[in-house]
Amino acid sequence: MQTGLYVVGTPIGNLSDLSPRAIEVLRSVDLITAEDTRVFAKLAHHFDIKTKTIACHEHNEREIVESIVELIQQGKSVATVSDAGMPGISDPGFRLVHAAREAGVDVFMVPGPTAAISALVLSGFPSDRFTFCGFFDDKKVKEDNKIRHTIIYYESPNRVMGTIKTLANIMPERKIAIVREITKIHEETIIGYPADLLNIEPPRGEIVIVVAPAPDKKMSDEEISEIVNDIVANSTKSAASELAERTGISKKEAYKKLVNKQ
Repeated sequence: MQTGLYVVGTPIGNLSDLSPRAIEVLRSVDLITAEDTRVFAKLAHHFDIKTKTIACHEHNEREIVESIVELIQQGKSVATVSDAGMPGISDPGFRLVHAAREAGVDVFMVPGPTAAISALVLSGFPSDRFTFCGFFDDKKVKEDNKIRHTIIYYESPNRVMGTIKTLANIMPERKIAIVREITKIHEETIIGYPADLLNIEPPRGEIVIVVAPAPDKKMSDEEISEIVNDIVANSTKSAASELAERTGISKKEAYKKLVNKQ
C-alpha cells in the first residue's frame, strides 16, 4: 500500500455496498482507525479483514490524531472508517483528515454510501443546490428557514415526530421527505407537507429528513392571516419577526399586519 491516509466509506445498511476496492484497502493497510471497534469488528469478520484496529471517535480524536499522522510520516498506511457511511459527515474523521492535510501527508478517498446524498436523491427534490445541516436543531430551525433551497437533516426516531411538528410551524409551505432505513429491508420514503404527516405511524430506524426548496410565489393574504392568528399571542415585536421569517415578507410589513389584526 502507498503511504498515506485512506478515508473509506462503509455500508449504511446493506453489507453488499462495501466496494471491492474498500475491502482490498482495509485488508492491506497497516492500521485502521474506527469510530467503534466493536461495530467495525462485525464488518471485518464478514469480509475477513484482519488488520489491526484502534478506536478514533469524538471523545479521543483530538488526542490521537497527532500520533496517527506520525505513523503515516514514518511510512505507514492508515485507513479510517466510521460506524456507517462516510467519515467526517456528522461522524469522526474531519480532524484526522485536517491534521493529515496540515502535515502534508497524502490523503486518498475510497468512496462509499452517504445517507444524506442518498436521501436527497430518493426525495426527488431539486439537488442542484442543497445544504446539509447535520442533526436537526429546533433552536436553529428559524435561521435554517432562510435557506431557500433544499435542506437535509439527520434525525433520530424518538425525536422525529416532534421535528415534523416544528417544521409544520416554521416551514408549513415546504414539502418534506422522511427517508428511513436506506439500503435496508424496510427502506421507505414518505413525502408530504409537514402538517399532513403529523399523524403518520412514527418512523423507526435511521432517518434523514429532506426539506424541499421554498416556493417561489409569495403567500396570499389569506395564508398569511392564518399564520398571524397562530402567533398573535406573542409580543408584537417578536411576533412580527416570526411572521417575517415564516412568510418571506419584510418585518415592517409583518408589523403592520399584526397591528391591524390587533
